[in-house]
Amino acid sequence: MTARFVSSCAGLLLLCLAVQLPAGELPAGVMPVAGIEAPPLQLDNLDGVAYDLADSGGHWRFVHFWASWCGPCRREMPSIQKMLPLIEGTDIEVVLVNTAETEDEVFTFLGIVAPDLVPLLDTDGLVTQAWQPRGLPSTYLVDPGGRIRYQVLGGREWEKPAYVEFLRGLAR
Repeated sequence: MTARFVSSCAGLLLLCLAVQLPAGELPAGVMPVAGIEAPPLQLDNLDGVAYDLADSGGHWRFVHFWASWCGPCRREMPSIQKMLPLIEGTDIEVVLVNTAETEDEVFTFLGIVAPDLVPLLDTDGLVTQAWQPRGLPSTYLVDPGGRIRYQVLGGREWEKPAYVEFLRGLAR
């Protein structure tokens, strides 16, 4: 056999394996977590309405930490806004936590980048500190029982089919 033939066969084998991946394959960057209890999350949103993660059990929560000064966060926020109608009708609650910025900074940023989003304000950074994200942006997927099941580090294109299908699959 020639090296070219072996290389072609190897490429075909990889293509066949890729097509036969299990339906539960995780999208890029989504990492399973051992189901640790989600830390407390009690904050007010940009409109002054109180939110408590402990009171929102019974369904999956998409808990996303971000800041306007973070480049990947700036690129990702429009994607999250585009994702929302694509997961509408599921039992997934999207919880956006701005990290240690003022209400004015958040309002100005979102007015330009993603005007339909209403984040929670962690102005003192204590909730973010309790969750200990390894960087921003960071997303945690919390199951109906309040346990973190998945973590996503860095910005993602959440409106892409792989992520939408994954999220919709959680809510079944």
